[in-house]
Amino acid sequence: MNEKPVIYLDNNATTRVAPEVRDAILPFFTDLYGNPSSIHSFGGQVKRHVDQARQELAALLGAQPDEVVFTAGGSESDNQAIRGVLEALGGKKRHLVTSRVEHPAVRSLGQHLSKIGYRVTEIGVDHDGALDMEELSAAIGDDTALVSIMWANNETGVLFPIEEIGALCRRRGVLFHTDAVQAVGKVPIDLSRLPVDLLSLSGHKLHAPKGIGALFIRRGTPVSPLIIGGHQERGRRAGTENVPGIVGLGVAARLARQNLAQEVRELSALRDRLEQGLLRGCRGARVNGKNRLPNTLNISFEYIEGESILLHLDEIGVAASSGSACTSGSLEPSHVLRAMGVPFTAAHGSIRFSLSRYNTRQEIDFVIEHMPRIVDKLRELSPFVPENNRQRQWQGSVGNPACAPGCGRCSSDH
Repeated sequence: MNEKPVIYLDNNATTRVAPEVRDAILPFFTDLYGNPSSIHSFGGQVKRHVDQARQELAALLGAQPDEVVFTAGGSESDNQAIRGVLEALGGKKRHLVTSRVEHPAVRSLGQHLSKIGYRVTEIGVDHDGALDMEELSAAIGDDTALVSIMWANNETGVLFPIEEIGALCRRRGVLFHTDAVQAVGKVPIDLSRLPVDLLSLSGHKLHAPKGIGALFIRRGTPVSPLIIGGHQERGRRAGTENVPGIVGLGVAARLARQNLAQEVRELSALRDRLEQGLLRGCRGARVNGKNRLPNTLNISFEYIEGESILLHLDEIGVAASSGSACTSGSLEPSHVLRAMGVPFTAAHGSIRFSLSRYNTRQEIDFVIEHMPRIVDKLRELSPFVPENNRQRQWQGSVGNPACAPGCGRCSSDH
């Protein structure tokens, strides 16, 4: 294959599988293909690798191995946490509290629950993306079954005060779930000291394969299984284990734990270099969100379309995103940026750059070099840039067809 090289800056969508992970999982497609639930020794040796992976992931989270349930990914983990708690409580409490900036796996589930008789409250954020803690406290009531707030936003990288939220829930006697899909492996997590009852994660966000995730369930937390069938995962998630994925997630967790401090420093430096370079070099640029993940930059360019920027970046071999991978096919502005009050003229021109351990300073400098030209070109073509409209208005006043169709500012019939 002679595909052009790619500068990959879309790691919040998915990450490259680490070479160490790839090498570790290959034997489980060939020689070690036994079923870990079998009682014979051939299956038993595979089960030992599953147990080892569970221990590695628990160590990354500061959890106990028996508190880790393997799933197919973050969306399944979110669904099991929320639906599992509601079902386990037997309908005695029918109120869910979440936020307006959650991933669709939580937000869409909330919309579904509201249609079948549950009450769902979405808490707002300020212009920096920070959660309104007073609104959260006021929303929790006697009927509240669960609070579900993400650890880090997938679009902006904004971090939420998980310890403060968990402490509030403990005082009010409410269970607390956090979607930590974007946080695990990027920031320190120690569930042995944090008041978190359930936590979701996904392997492909931290250099493990797609199709594997996990749900942390603190001992004693009432959660009904989402998938019913066999006895796997202590009866909490039926189905033959995805052994290659589990082993890969275990190796990825070990790598993340070993390299976390160094990666936080290096990614923060690269992210800040990219941010400062774009703010200096590009007209109409603004950063969305404060107190963010070390790898994430969400930046808007006023009066131009994010999709157009992405197409131009793709032409020069740069992969980025206009939002989360689950919503980037929509023409609507990001629900996250709308909740933050980002002006319409900027929300549509939002780009998310998300970095990983495999990105280099040379790649960042390449983007800094080329982005101003892309932004300037698109601004020249945009009918929304104020100076362009003034020019078109003057041209249109003498019947020049260069005026934008339907602009309503001149006498030309176009």
